[in-house]
Amino acid sequence: MATTAAATAGAAFSLPWNSRLRNISVMMLAMTSSRSLAVSSGYYGRNRVLTFCSSSGNTDGGSVEIGSTEIAKGGMVKSGLYLVGTPIGNLEDITLRALRVLKAADVILSEDTRHSGKLLQHYNIKTPLLSYHKFNEFQRERSVLRRLQEGEIVALISDAGTPCISDPGMELAKLCVDKNIPVTPIPGPSAVIAALSASGLATDQFTFVGFLPKHTTSRRERLMVSANEAATQIFFVPPHKLLQFLEETIELFSVTRHCVIAREMTKMHEEFWRGSLGEAREVFSTRQPKGEITVLIEGKAPSVVEGPSESQLESQLGDLISKGHSLSMAVKLVADGTSAKRKAVYSFALRKFGKQAAEDD
Repeated sequence: MATTAAATAGAAFSLPWNSRLRNISVMMLAMTSSRSLAVSSGYYGRNRVLTFCSSSGNTDGGSVEIGSTEIAKGGMVKSGLYLVGTPIGNLEDITLRALRVLKAADVILSEDTRHSGKLLQHYNIKTPLLSYHKFNEFQRERSVLRRLQEGEIVALISDAGTPCISDPGMELAKLCVDKNIPVTPIPGPSAVIAALSASGLATDQFTFVGFLPKHTTSRRERLMVSANEAATQIFFVPPHKLLQFLEETIELFSVTRHCVIAREMTKMHEEFWRGSLGEAREVFSTRQPKGEITVLIEGKAPSVVEGPSESQLESQLGDLISKGHSLSMAVKLVADGTSAKRKAVYSFALRKFGKQAAEDD
């Protein structure tokens, strides 16, 4: 390890130099001539974090530029796997933290490097891209794991939205957790939450189903479960299968169930179509939608069990009393055999049969 020293305005700087770091340029803030600073450093993936300590024991913040990444005090990016949410359409929908992590990473795993390249180019991010999709996910896992174990920073992004949610990455995240490698979510856009928040349907409970199975039997079984849930149901539907989806859901959910079809969210042609499943089938039977589609269907309404009418209660009570049952026994039998509450049946029985019961007694 070599050591370099610099003097600026009478202040002394001591910087341990690590040959593992590449493309390093260090920019130090000028200090007063009456103070000397000791510089301590730590290595986290591509990033070295420096602390400037004065002779009085105070700590001042410095900034270090490593490659194209500037790290200020409190902005450290450690080694590990980062699941970075990216825009689902509008490129402005990305967080400052996401941009910082993507710049700091040693490599970015991406479903489609050409697609993701446009995002990186837009924000002038030079980090190398490596394809990572459902067809090579298994083959890539071991090499990515090795890089993580060597202390690199790996960012995982999908073509749009949050990784691992109906997108590649779930198995890699599980593997890292098993190997005690840090897995850090960098929250960002999600088609599920965006569509739900603007749907006008109930948001207190919802089930995210995602893409339905391709096999007809498995798909029907999944839809049968959703049709009987009280929570809002959320599906990802390919545009060329929307009409088939509507026909299958109508059969199990009913033609009147309310739905919302969210299309091209955050983009120029964003659309939220609202209506019943039956109306949706009519509209989209002659219209081929384009773009990413999220369909939300309202939950099943709780069934309301209607109690017997007064005429039915009078008939049942009168029949039992005429057969020799006491008023209280008749009330018990009617209440047990219907959804009516015993107290309500007894009150009704007293009004209708109280005098007759008293005379019989």
